[in-house]
Amino acid sequence: MNGTNKSPNVAIVGRPNVGKSALFNRLIGRRIAIVHDQPGITRDRISAVCTRGTQPFVVWDTGGVAGVGESKLTTQVRRAVEGAIRESDILLFIVDAKHGLSPVDQELARMLRKSRKPVVLVINKIDNDKQENLVADFASLGFSRSQSVSAEHNRGISELLRAIDQLVPLSFASAEIKYGTSHIKHPLAIAIIGRPNVGKSSLINSIVRSERAIVSELPGTTRDAVDISYQRDGQEFLFIDTAGIRRRSKHSSSVEVFSVMRAERSIRRADLCVLIVDLTMGVTAQDKRIAGLIQKARKPAIVVLNKWDLIKPKRKEKQTMAQLVDETRARIFFLDYAPALIASALTGENIGKLFTLIEHVRRAAQQHVGTGVLNRLLRAAFAANPPAIISGHRLKLFYAVQTSGNQDRQLQPLEFVLFVNDPRLFSEAYRRYLEARIRKAQAYPGLPIILRLRPRSETREK
Repeated sequence: MNGTNKSPNVAIVGRPNVGKSALFNRLIGRRIAIVHDQPGITRDRISAVCTRGTQPFVVWDTGGVAGVGESKLTTQVRRAVEGAIRESDILLFIVDAKHGLSPVDQELARMLRKSRKPVVLVINKIDNDKQENLVADFASLGFSRSQSVSAEHNRGISELLRAIDQLVPLSFASAEIKYGTSHIKHPLAIAIIGRPNVGKSSLINSIVRSERAIVSELPGTTRDAVDISYQRDGQEFLFIDTAGIRRRSKHSSSVEVFSVMRAERSIRRADLCVLIVDLTMGVTAQDKRIAGLIQKARKPAIVVLNKWDLIKPKRKEKQTMAQLVDETRARIFFLDYAPALIASALTGENIGKLFTLIEHVRRAAQQHVGTGVLNRLLRAAFAANPPAIISGHRLKLFYAVQTSGNQDRQLQPLEFVLFVNDPRLFSEAYRRYLEARIRKAQAYPGLPIILRLRPRSETREK
């Protein structure tokens, strides 16, 4: 988990469909993990900060230990759970009271005892007092700490939080952890976006050098949007590994629909979107649709052309790279502000350059154009190519300013406010022209440019 994190790590562990994701959502107070009655829905490890106790802690929702009909994936999920056990400070072992004790529960109990970590046995789906007698079925597991809960109905959660507080190591309890204050510098949130199986999870694993997200050749392996903390050169990052976005008409289940909705929400959450494209397939219609979502959300962006290792030529490597970048820009022309990087998540080639691009985008976002410089630039653009006359009227520019934007975000689009005679005279073609003129003066890599028009009378200007 995040080695730089000063708060305790609490992992929720259990077999599929016992309510891990429901408990996770209940502890953090919002829905992040997908809750569904299909076993094995949560395949990745998901983390979020819980602030409902006396002190904050990071809670982890792990994949179910045993899968159904997915033997290859089950091995990977088991390894991920073992990693969560190894890296956690406190373990919440959740079982299903209505289903009763299973051999998988017993096997998992043996694994947890060997870890020598504090364990709270969480007996879930005790919805009312009449079902408390079901708790006795799990006494044979031999854990001294247990709590009956109903994650779905918020029953027993306060008691569980008190049990967790009692197990927090003294070193954590004495630490000055100040979550939710204005003094916290939020990490740069980067959403990894793309079609299924283009290498999103592989890219993140290559960056953090750990199998945090589950990588498989099965499309749709990542079903949740997984938040992964990472620190590099003193900079805090939060990578959001999203579910692959398919066409809605081809979704095989409601779970896929929820995953796509979660991925689209991750785009809105992010400071920066990294669109992954599979070089072996080129830019597809679906890639263009996803790029359109990023453009519509007006998000800073970078395009990573992945799987370079599969098509890398023995000769004229730089020439091939330049050609691939040009072809990509031609296909995703409406996201032309996004710099492109050719890389291989599998071999790690050029992955380090991604952070160079991120830094370029971040620095560009910090630049502020002086009002005088901006107005001279735009007036020159209007003079060189005057707007078309519409219904006997022509757009007139009085003056323009750059807005300060949201100071809480490290990355945000460039926004300029243009005071004009009539915003209705501003055509989309002229918008593109002005943006091109601004970028000719200053490229602003990775950043969308937003031009907002406000009406102002000519007499008032005079």
